[in-house]
Amino acid sequence: MVDIRKFYSLEELIRLTQSLIQIPSHKDADGREKEVSKYIYNFCIENDLEAELIPVERERSNVIAYLRGDKAGKRLMLNGHTDTVPPYNMTIDPFAAEIKDGAIWGRGAVDMKGPIASMLMTMVALKRSGKRLKGDVIFTGVIGEEERSEGSEYLVKSGLKADGAIVGEPSNYEYAIGHRGLEWLEIIIKGKAAHGGVPHLGVNAIEKAAKLIERIKDELYPKLAERYNEYMGPSVMNFGVINGGSQPSTVADTCSIKIDRRYVPGETVESVLKEYQDIIDSLKNEDTDFNAKIIRMPNNMLTLDHLYLITSPDDPIVKTVRESIKEVIRKEPRITRRRGWTDAALLSNYGNIPTVVFGPGNILYSHTKDERIKISELVDAVDIYSKIVQKFCGVCE
Repeated sequence: MVDIRKFYSLEELIRLTQSLIQIPSHKDADGREKEVSKYIYNFCIENDLEAELIPVERERSNVIAYLRGDKAGKRLMLNGHTDTVPPYNMTIDPFAAEIKDGAIWGRGAVDMKGPIASMLMTMVALKRSGKRLKGDVIFTGVIGEEERSEGSEYLVKSGLKADGAIVGEPSNYEYAIGHRGLEWLEIIIKGKAAHGGVPHLGVNAIEKAAKLIERIKDELYPKLAERYNEYMGPSVMNFGVINGGSQPSTVADTCSIKIDRRYVPGETVESVLKEYQDIIDSLKNEDTDFNAKIIRMPNNMLTLDHLYLITSPDDPIVKTVRESIKEVIRKEPRITRRRGWTDAALLSNYGNIPTVVFGPGNILYSHTKDERIKISELVDAVDIYSKIVQKFCGVCE
């Protein structure tokens, strides 16, 4: 097996990570992921990797890079998203990519420009080694994961195939083979406006919303508590946002409740929606003034449902990831449970690609005011990714 550290320098890996962080690519940045995708494309070309920029939405492009093998082995996809959440209210300079306390700090350091840097450096170092692989390695840098996953949706609809995939979300030396599906739902409750001095002439939507919340807690919470999956934890929901009314002296004629719903095998999008609709219908039967409807929030998805991920623990990609992590950390890695939704579910469900989530960094620093990733974790990830590639794709003699 190739000793990967002979074919790249620590300075290169640090510089690549810093350069990616220094390019804003959040939803409010000019061009969003445009510039960071171009940077990754140019980096690949300059380092003798075959690469292409694929427009997905206006100026926003996926970037795909290839390390070609002899076609005799399995094909592996390394997937990472190039967008980040916005940097507002951070306590550090979000784009300085400062090195401090053995870590690189900035927006996207851990979620997930650091992991992308480790993936790219793995491919470049293997290319430099001159060792020929049996199968192909494909890097897919995709747009939009933090919102509607436009990049990975485009990817699976394009028909790009692989025998296994790794999504490089930070996993703290653990790996995930399952996570819950995700629905963002808005329930809009309609009332009737009236002056605050004669509230009996109106229908208060906030009061109706309160009744709905209590009914959901009483009827649905106990059912969710009974639903559990070994690889993703329990079925859960959260009341995330509530807005209603216009001013204290007016009876509120509308109220909106926004819900985050995480579901497990045995549940479907249809069953999730039906449970809320059944409660709404029950309240309508009891109260002729109760009027509510459910909307699937459009900023949660493009056209493909955000289903749960579940990959067999016996799949070759899972075994390879587990063995490779173990060789580097010298102990049995744990399976991550209860992690957030990722593009792995799109690759698995719609691309039919067995997928594992594994990447450098601690997920607790994702989206935080002082986001960072340890340099040692980036180095270890290159070691682990290189082992995965060589084991999964095979190396020519």
